[in-house]
Amino acid sequence: MPAAFLFDLDGTLYTDAGPVAGGPEVLASLRAGGVPFRCVTNTTSRSRAGLVDRLAGYGYRILEEEIVTPARAAVGSCRARGLQRVSPLVPDAALPDLAGLELAGSAETVDAVIVGDLAQRWSFELLQGAFTQLLAGAELVALSRDRYFQKAGNLTLDAGPFVAALEYASGKQATVVGKPSIDFYMAALATFPPGISSQPGSVVMIGDDLWSDIEGAQRAGLAGWLVRTGKFREDRLRGSGIVPDRILVSVAELTAGEK
Repeated sequence: MPAAFLFDLDGTLYTDAGPVAGGPEVLASLRAGGVPFRCVTNTTSRSRAGLVDRLAGYGYRILEEEIVTPARAAVGSCRARGLQRVSPLVPDAALPDLAGLELAGSAETVDAVIVGDLAQRWSFELLQGAFTQLLAGAELVALSRDRYFQKAGNLTLDAGPFVAALEYASGKQATVVGKPSIDFYMAALATFPPGISSQPGSVVMIGDDLWSDIEGAQRAGLAGWLVRTGKFREDRLRGSGIVPDRILVSVAELTAGEK
């Protein structure tokens, strides 16, 4: 029996159509049973406070401190490396989670360029500005390398392709602070009580992304359980070479008898 759970959000607990059926009841049951859990997400379209509100609208009772985001991880990573002035290529709603860093524009000299998911806001001008800053000495920090996400029934480009473009053009390797970074998973484990965080093998990561959720968790010493919701595609699973520790139809499979 797992000692604790990590849950992905988009595609796992909810989709753009609403909450995954049975999801709110599963998390409520875990909480009632004293089984700790955290929500770990590469979502950069909202701050933690915004995610709490969105989850509440879907029937989930989640506290802000129970959500681990790459934007908060970026603050810790940048400050530890002496990178204070940054250019944030993230949605405006995510900017509160970058508190503690000095935010600058795309035409200014910075210590780092932080890349999240800008969706339709991506443009040649934004990429060119980031490229110029990187050539001037800025470091490249990626909130995620996710390839795509599910939106309105279709797979949509995520931040990863744009990170790869900037890496290719600048010759710099991005520091990835979200999933699948082992440091990100270790930071999430560190939020659990000491007895749990010292036993990473007893923690299960549940998500819909083969690379960030499953392979990333397994590399960090966790079990990775894949759900067949969100961006899941059977052909992608077969061709990935990744072997989940378990495959669930959805989080609703976490019945009382299995926890």
